[in-house]
Amino acid sequence: MSLERPPARRERDDDGDRQASIDALRRALGDAVLTVDDHVHAPAIEIRPDEVQSSLTTLRDELGYDHLSCVTAQEYEDRYESIYHLKSYDDPTREVSVVVPTARSDPVSQSAAPVFRTADWHEREAYDLVGIQYEDHPNLRRILLPETWQGHPLGLDYEQNRPQIVRYDENANPLHEDGRDGRDTMLLNIGPHHPATHGVLHLQVALDGEQVVDVEPDIGYIHRCEEQMCQQGTYRHQIMPYPDRWDWGGGGLLNEWAYARTAEALADIDVPAYAQVLRTMAAELSRILSHMLALAAYALDITGDFTATFMYAMRDRELVQNILEDLTGQRLMFNYFRLGGVVWDLPEPRAAFFEKAREFLDGLPERLEEYHDLLTANEILQIRTVDTGVLPPEVAKQYGVTGPVARGSGIDYDLRRDDPYGYYDELDWDVVVEDGCDNFSRLLVRMREVEESAKIIDQCLDLLEDWPESERTLQSNVPRTLKPDEDTEVYRAVEAAKGELGIYIRADGTDKPARFKIRGPSFSNLQALPEMAEGEHIPDLIAAIGSLDAIMGEVDR
Repeated sequence: MSLERPPARRERDDDGDRQASIDALRRALGDAVLTVDDHVHAPAIEIRPDEVQSSLTTLRDELGYDHLSCVTAQEYEDRYESIYHLKSYDDPTREVSVVVPTARSDPVSQSAAPVFRTADWHEREAYDLVGIQYEDHPNLRRILLPETWQGHPLGLDYEQNRPQIVRYDENANPLHEDGRDGRDTMLLNIGPHHPATHGVLHLQVALDGEQVVDVEPDIGYIHRCEEQMCQQGTYRHQIMPYPDRWDWGGGGLLNEWAYARTAEALADIDVPAYAQVLRTMAAELSRILSHMLALAAYALDITGDFTATFMYAMRDRELVQNILEDLTGQRLMFNYFRLGGVVWDLPEPRAAFFEKAREFLDGLPERLEEYHDLLTANEILQIRTVDTGVLPPEVAKQYGVTGPVARGSGIDYDLRRDDPYGYYDELDWDVVVEDGCDNFSRLLVRMREVEESAKIIDQCLDLLEDWPESERTLQSNVPRTLKPDEDTEVYRAVEAAKGELGIYIRADGTDKPARFKIRGPSFSNLQALPEMAEGEHIPDLIAAIGSLDAIMGEVDR
């Protein structure tokens, strides 16, 4: 491990590689291509709205773009746009933005859902908030707002003061109409109540006896318009406090990094090496904070263990909370990152901070062994989680699943290694993968990831201790007011606690974004719940919900 930062790594392909990629895309898509643009992170191929399915199928099957990471919808003065952000699970640095324009007078394009199942929810959100219609969509209706809502809140002509009447309709059993299999089914509402469904999540569950035959997650109960609030804030000062609020489970620092990485790519801002080490250490402490809460809640979900495992995990989580409070001054809404670096250095005396952090790391292996005795070796938990909530890797990829949920299905995908940022590629650590594809595997991944996070933190502490005082630069020289060039577009992502957290920003030449889109990992992960739960029993459904570790702040946003 060197204290000197190596030569700057290419964030993206050089011009020659990118042009070769564009040429390959043109050849593969043929007449479907209207124009070619250049987003900061990847080439942008504009295609006809009636060629969406054929184009995306070609990109997936022939060119290997098998990960639909995000769908961004937006309205201009003269058109609507849907942007499909495609990557490869094998190499997420291979990216392309597929841009689908439609006329304002007729905002209709083909749905991508028949090609990528994850597009189902993403396009429903685009329809709900922006107003774009998607032909061939399996179930195009609102997803965050009530069905009776008037207008589309992200539309340019949306009347904010228009009165809304939300009627009450009795929930109906979705299987009664088609009489599926002639079974006598019953509708059961689970939620929305916290913490039983890990947030205000409502599940409409159709049961045949105690067997689940249909599940429909109903979200939108806490939609707080985070994207709109970010669009009203300045890049430099006003947006950074928001990302912490997308994950109140402790993963806020990772969310801050998602915004920092995107805005820094947009404005071409470098980050000093010392600040990168601080970011990496803080982010992994935040990951441990999140995973310990997931572990504690799962023990409560599966074995009803409140007095032992839950309280032990909260005790150990408090130790991390104290370290982060010393570093950031906050216990949950950290607001520690800044564009170009971090807000301040380690607390003084530095020796006391190092001692507290190492004391926690030294005691962690024994504590994790205790959790394995209490949980993974627990026969009751094994019966409840082994071979339940099964999510095969090919299905997980169809839903754009990432993070511990994907790695629990044997998908070796982690942006810290595969699309490196910060100081991760200079440190010694491993990506944790389990191939059981079940609830038990997802628990194992999170517990083992705590060990890997501890390894990363330990190496960061070594670096910070030895870093020359004269070279401890916390921030690069960032202009007080940032005004990226008009129509500059970028999508960047980090490996957050729940998975891939991405942000799309389109600049309009002012100091505020024209469009700010959040790709919350829990949004795509939660969409896969019916695949995990249908055919299982009610207790298995509860175990599957807990294994996703979804946080509704990044689902509803």
